[in-house]
Amino acid sequence: MPNPESEISKIPSSGFGPPSDNWQPGFSEIGTSLSEVTFIVLDLETTGASPLQGCAITEIGAVAVRGGQVLGEFSTFVNPRTPLPSYITNLTGITDEMLAGAPHISDVFTTFLDFISQFNDAKSLHLVAHNAPFDIGFLKAAARETANPWPKYEVIDTVRLARLVIEKSEILNYKLGTLSEFFETQTLPNHRALDDVKTTVEVLHRLIERLSGYEVFTVQDLKQFMKRLPERKFKP
Repeated sequence: MPNPESEISKIPSSGFGPPSDNWQPGFSEIGTSLSEVTFIVLDLETTGASPLQGCAITEIGAVAVRGGQVLGEFSTFVNPRTPLPSYITNLTGITDEMLAGAPHISDVFTTFLDFISQFNDAKSLHLVAHNAPFDIGFLKAAARETANPWPKYEVIDTVRLARLVIEKSEILNYKLGTLSEFFETQTLPNHRALDDVKTTVEVLHRLIERLSGYEVFTVQDLKQFMKRLPERKFKP
């Protein structure tokens, strides 16, 4: 549940040069600076690949950050009411016994939405996830299951963003573990929701460093910049 932190980690400026294509940035004085945007970085663990296949959420993790400052954390197990496949237990370390006393998604989903909405005062809140279509797809399915409207927040996929600012010649792939190694993050991903979120926060900040080399300084600039790579849809 929310657990405010006081540590501040400022995002340094980048020394990267301008892009080679014809991308034209907006005026940085018009719009909302990226340092003023609240990012809710989230991650899920699940019983499988898709809610269409009957898969369900087993763990939710989220961290709210703005300007490099951690504003709050959310973390909970979720009882999927179905046995975990052995490969999921081997991957995540989560067992049926760990989930036995956890709340069902119907008992915790509204609390999760409330955690997000408390940071929406400035109306500049963005959700962030690594391979966001997967996580957002499961959350939209959970919203339908629990009869909750899914809030229409803007979503940033750090996979898409990484593909735009890190050349293929620089990195083997854009998996979270590879980006963690590339950026030498303090928190290592381990297929547990909150730890993977904390890794994604570090990756997001390092990607934002690189954005300054493309003269992307506002969230409006970022929205236009990311149109250079088509969004992959996930339909649960």
